[in-house]
Amino acid sequence: MATKKTPKITSIETPVPMYEQVYQQIVQALMAGHFEPGQKLTYRKVAEQFGTSPMPVRTAFQRLQALKGLELLPNGSVEVPLLTVKSFISLTEARIAIEGTATELAASRLNGNNLRTVRHHCNQRTAAAKAGDIDRYLQANFDFKFSIYRHCGNEHLIYIIEMLWLQAGPFLRKLVEGTPFTATEVLDVDFHDKIVAALEAKDPQRAREAVAHDIRDAADYMLKYAKFLSDEDVQSAT
Repeated sequence: MATKKTPKITSIETPVPMYEQVYQQIVQALMAGHFEPGQKLTYRKVAEQFGTSPMPVRTAFQRLQALKGLELLPNGSVEVPLLTVKSFISLTEARIAIEGTATELAASRLNGNNLRTVRHHCNQRTAAAKAGDIDRYLQANFDFKFSIYRHCGNEHLIYIIEMLWLQAGPFLRKLVEGTPFTATEVLDVDFHDKIVAALEAKDPQRAREAVAHDIRDAADYMLKYAKFLSDEDVQSAT
């Protein structure tokens, strides 16, 4: 008698819950600079933008408050945090250390296809800057950096970088908006081509240094022109 075969069962993929989709999209928007420091967000308005009910937005806001990506206001809405100069300098130093390490590790792991992707995002960023398209520029800048970091081979580093970018991302908009700087002039002080050249040369140390220079120069400009929270504001809030 023939042996009865057990049917092969294919696992069922569970759709991503709406609250998680909303959370991930808000995180992406913060990291890519689509919100700016001091911008106020309401559950209802954001829910309308995503075409969902306020509940998943509320859940996302609560998670982001715990990560210091958003701050709760007395009226129940939330705000993209403003930082003091001291906090911003501290954030910049952390970015230089962590993102530099991720770049150094990624340099030996990026293959030909990966490097073409990195170069593509670099070119997209340049094209957006020349066109004066701030939103496209910021998205391309995010895509460029993370197309490198995500090849560092260390999930903990990537997680830390994402947490840093929750606060750094909104300030990147201030590099090209609300200051005398224009999107085109960004190209005069960036190191993206040098980063790509170092990665293509498989030179981890040079790549790390180029990323550090890129972060530091952008931060120096923002310290000169962007709006920061004063120590007096912090004391009055507490």
